[in-house]
Amino acid sequence: MKNGNILISGASVAGPALAFWLHRYGFQPTIVERAPAVRPGGYAIDFRGASLRVLERMGLLPEVQRKQTRIGAITIVDRNNSKVASMPDGFTSGELEILRGDLADIFHEATRETTEYIFDDSIAAMEESEDGVDVLFQSGRRRRFDLVAGADGLHSKVRSVAFGEEADFVRYLGYYVSIFTIPNYLHLDHAGLYYGTPGRKVGIFSGGDPAEAKASFFFATEPLCCARYDSAQQKEILRSHFGREGWEVPRLLEWMESAPDFYFDSVSQVKMKRWSAGRCVLLGDAAYCASPLSGMGTGMAVVGAYVLAGELAESGGNHRVAFESYERLMRRFVEKCQGIADGGVDWFVPRTRFRLWLSHQMWKILPYTPWKNMMIEVPLKIGNSIDLRDYEGRTGVC
Repeated sequence: MKNGNILISGASVAGPALAFWLHRYGFQPTIVERAPAVRPGGYAIDFRGASLRVLERMGLLPEVQRKQTRIGAITIVDRNNSKVASMPDGFTSGELEILRGDLADIFHEATRETTEYIFDDSIAAMEESEDGVDVLFQSGRRRRFDLVAGADGLHSKVRSVAFGEEADFVRYLGYYVSIFTIPNYLHLDHAGLYYGTPGRKVGIFSGGDPAEAKASFFFATEPLCCARYDSAQQKEILRSHFGREGWEVPRLLEWMESAPDFYFDSVSQVKMKRWSAGRCVLLGDAAYCASPLSGMGTGMAVVGAYVLAGELAESGGNHRVAFESYERLMRRFVEKCQGIADGGVDWFVPRTRFRLWLSHQMWKILPYTPWKNMMIEVPLKIGNSIDLRDYEGRTGVC
């Protein structure tokens, strides 16, 4: 590799994290993002174990800590807003929790002077040759890069171009999720509420700006045929599934119409035998999405970016050696993180009245059992289940 010119698709979290480390090791990263700017809003994301150590090595841990949500008590309520049960403090937030939009802003600020950002564009096609990848963008421009990294999420364009159809890799878990910002009209203070009926769960959380809160909707259904970027259609789907629900749901659906950051997608995982093909490589949700229910997706992305960039530096830019090492070092960690969501979704959003009742009983007795600590300690143990190599002083440019 002569100059280490690397294109990264996706400017959310995994992409800028990779760009940060690539620049550190002497590569020249470029990020292309289909949105016109860094996307705001989004749900709260967790850091545990190794991912915290990566933030520390980036020098960004203090800034992330400054923006953390610090959500404590989460109360399960009935339609009359009476307490049914509660979840242990820290159960949903890991060692550190921050809103996705806040983290994306921090990563963008840390890389904007050292990374070329191309907004409002995306990859249309790629053609690989012996010494590079010719990329055609949706805008019509053409450029050549040494490598291409797909950090473009569950519906990765890089994955579809370089590896094949999405259906071959995405495993639908039977649920959809929607999250958006609302006014903090319930005056929650670093706390959350959950309300559920069979096959549906609604949450309201406040942990950042005291004037704002996040509304979350989960619901069970067969796979839906809806346009990925058609928010009007997605909002209609949400209304059709929750329009007859009580509690705060009618008001939340009203706030949905003016939400600046409406998000809607399936709850799915990505399973792949390989994360690289030739000069293309995947990381984050594009390669190993664990689903929002795992609480490990962003941590995996940040660790994966660190390992991928480090192995490219360690190999002197030899992408074949680096990609193989990246997969070998990350595979078991990814499998453990994805395993957290396997089988857990039916307990988080029970489909029957009996399982909903059983779930409430479990949460009622949990504070008085040894399981309380175990449910926090197991994800932390998994978050620490990868040893981070020290790549300091390496350079990847030949």
